[in-house]
Amino acid sequence: MANLITCIRIVCSIALLFCPVFSPAFYALYIAAGVTDMIDGAVARKTGTVSEFGAKLDTTADFVLVVVCLIRLLPVLHVPAWLIIWIVVIAVIKAFNLISGYVMQKETVVLHTAMNKVTGLLLFVLPLTLTFLDLKYGGAVVSTVATFAAIQEGLLIKTETK
Repeated sequence: MANLITCIRIVCSIALLFCPVFSPAFYALYIAAGVTDMIDGAVARKTGTVSEFGAKLDTTADFVLVVVCLIRLLPVLHVPAWLIIWIVVIAVIKAFNLISGYVMQKETVVLHTAMNKVTGLLLFVLPLTLTFLDLKYGGAVVSTVATFAAIQEGLLIKTETK
């Protein structure tokens, strides 16, 4: 059941590609995707169906939602250059974490830390705030937390594999 909920997030994410940005349909699908992200893990724990596959499917669904949102939102937003550079730096740190985790453990390492969850929540809320909060402020908050989360993740990967 939990994996089905996660798959619904992927379907909602892909459907966002076909909705006008900031339309009621866009917000409905976006919020549905967010709700599935919040409940799939709880359902897995409650039903005793937690699995490595489910964790990786969850990460994949998160990635699909983020990529779709970037595809849809970036063309309509004015993103300051400093924020783009910051996002690229975070992406490089996350990529380094994935690579180093794979090198050290010979498998994909996915960490669902509290900081990663806070980052995900803030990232989810960000598009909902764009009508009343300038992107540079919300983006700075999300990027700050995401930077700390990425660094923490790298440290955990390094110390847990020794």
